[in-house]
Amino acid sequence: MRILVVSQYFWPENFRINDLVKEWVHRGHEVTVLTGIPNYPAGKVFEAYLHQPEAFAEFEGSKVFRVPMLSRGSGSLCLMLNYLSFVLGGGVFGPWLLRGIETDVIFVFEPSPVTVGLPAIWLGKIKKAPVVFWALDLWPETLAAIGVVRSPLVLGWVGKMVRYIYSRCTLVLGQSQGFLANIARYCDQKTKIRYFPSWAEDVFAEGAVLPAPEVPTWANGFTVVFAGNIGEAQDMPAVLDAAERLKDNATIRWVIVGDGRKSDWVKCEVARRGLENRVLLPGRFPVERMPSFYAHADALLVSLKRDPVFSMTIPGKVQSYLMAGIPSLGMLDGEGAAVIRDANAGLTCEAGDGVGLAKAVLTLAAMSPAERHQMGSNGSKYAQQEFGRTELMGRLEALLVEAVTIGKTQA
Repeated sequence: MRILVVSQYFWPENFRINDLVKEWVHRGHEVTVLTGIPNYPAGKVFEAYLHQPEAFAEFEGSKVFRVPMLSRGSGSLCLMLNYLSFVLGGGVFGPWLLRGIETDVIFVFEPSPVTVGLPAIWLGKIKKAPVVFWALDLWPETLAAIGVVRSPLVLGWVGKMVRYIYSRCTLVLGQSQGFLANIARYCDQKTKIRYFPSWAEDVFAEGAVLPAPEVPTWANGFTVVFAGNIGEAQDMPAVLDAAERLKDNATIRWVIVGDGRKSDWVKCEVARRGLENRVLLPGRFPVERMPSFYAHADALLVSLKRDPVFSMTIPGKVQSYLMAGIPSLGMLDGEGAAVIRDANAGLTCEAGDGVGLAKAVLTLAAMSPAERHQMGSNGSKYAQQEFGRTELMGRLEALLVEAVTIGKTQA
């Protein structure tokens, strides 16, 4: 197949779409990517790209075209302008950059914002190709949940835009079962909705990995590792509340790997609360380096704010954590917590419950190494069964074929 990927985010930014494109090329498909200028999550254009943009025009055998756009910067206004600029860049420059490139199907990767669907739909009309939309975030609900938009009027407008996008896609894929009912509220045809979860990358299933040298060894202590985006949704205030409650326990430390819009706040709070010796902030690293940080972990932490929309979400890191074979600590509600419990792969507490998280850390630390090893093994087996990369890649390939077939019947 000739697959056109439309994604605001792409390599060298760390997203699952990178792995997906690599796999499609490996399977013999002709893949083209339309994306933006790499600036996530820090909000600044990557230095390497600024110095040599031509080095980022090809990825693992796929062609990569980048449209002009504003960087994320800081603050809600900058973020909204960033979203809008990709829509304009994709809609205006996209058709020109992609002229002469034939496309069988367009695949939209949407961790947020949903506006990425607008240039994809426009390109679908131009290329006469079906559009498959993978929803990893729910708009307008997420905007309200993280406080970016509070006006009911504006949220209503966003809802109409979502309806416009979904109604013009051939298939809409939801990342969790809980997403499907929400997607159906904005979808003209319920028959076009499919369940398709994230997978666990193979890199997290690898065997022995040397621990990251950026983190000091901790032979006799208990290390909790958080890896990924440090944003509003991850509820870092509650995480630091738990860390502060355990600050006098010299055997427990926290390692927060990554960055994002709340990174500076976290750094300031760690200093203000006197947690410098308990909370380590090594910074941001590519996904390929994550197993080396996991190698320090006695437990891997995933957290989300308390909100109905987040209770329907399975954070992508859950699959990676399970595959790594290390016990999980979940401070979240709904489907994400249910996965950890169903797998018997760790302990959970309610979203926003710093006290509960601190208790869970102490409980897990008090377990024997054999008990924790069993939890990790449970998680790995569950991930391979429910979120195995090979099986899910095959399922998605079949969905693309289905969309192409539907597109031909509707032509």
